[in-house]
Amino acid sequence: MIAVSRYDYPRPAQDEITPRPLFLSRRQIMAGIGASAASALTRRVAEADTLKTHPGPYSAALTPTPRDDVQNYNNFYEFGMDKGDPAARSGGYHPFPWTLEISGLVQKPQQIDVADLLRSADLEERLYRMRCVEAWSMVIPWNGLALHKLLERVEPLPQARYVAFESIVRPSEMPGQRDDFSGITWPYREGLRLDEALHPLTFLAVGAYGESLPNANGAPLRLVVPWKYGFKGIKAIRRIRLVAEPPPTTWNQLAPQEYGFYANVNPEVDHPRWSQAQERVIGSHSLFGEKRQPTLMFNGYSEQVSSLYQGMDLREDY
Repeated sequence: MIAVSRYDYPRPAQDEITPRPLFLSRRQIMAGIGASAASALTRRVAEADTLKTHPGPYSAALTPTPRDDVQNYNNFYEFGMDKGDPAARSGGYHPFPWTLEISGLVQKPQQIDVADLLRSADLEERLYRMRCVEAWSMVIPWNGLALHKLLERVEPLPQARYVAFESIVRPSEMPGQRDDFSGITWPYREGLRLDEALHPLTFLAVGAYGESLPNANGAPLRLVVPWKYGFKGIKAIRRIRLVAEPPPTTWNQLAPQEYGFYANVNPEVDHPRWSQAQERVIGSHSLFGEKRQPTLMFNGYSEQVSSLYQGMDLREDY
């Protein structure tokens, strides 16, 4: 059994959190897809649309970023480069059935049916800040389970030091993988150090807002690491491998001078093309437009995670 320490988790301040509108109607979700796909999606919604979760350390009587904004302002390049592409172009994507493979330097490699995770008694809700490397932010209630709970099952070997993640490759269902405008070589790849992956904050989301993940937000399974920039949160995860060396990661391969392996939120280290000192709060409204606020070190989770990086140069290891 892997020992995991416990933390008292900070909640976002009330003024960080913006009103939630009515969720996008199912009629809108179903629009534009064929009858057979609609039937399959209807069955999935009936089976696992509302998740049975228990309050996690981030559950609170707070209202997060409007769900409509979370669905419609989103980077998911498998469906296109524009923020609205994931919602507009993911109707033909059918994530179920789905098997997650966990392998590599482990004692007990496993194939996990994600439908079983949707019914798991371990599911909880966590309200996390999300900070995009593009200098905008949201607050999102995720439903899922801590990643360490899955890694405990496979029993990492002593030589395992990193965790590599890969997304699905389905160009027939994901038009962004056919367009080839992004320059990405599919699958999308991400990675963490093993101690980062085992941290209690690191989360595998199978839902949001108490329901299973929409196609546009990474169905059926995505990574959430709230102290890192959002591109580390790989969507539609198909494989997890434990490895000895740092794994290649998509944006670090595409532009290593701009996107480091660690990608920890750091207002003191600018992106080469823009400042990271402030962020635009998506879904906020005022007389002067969307609210802007200072970005917090480690996205506000410094107390919980700064010890992971003691002795490191956070400018060099960005």
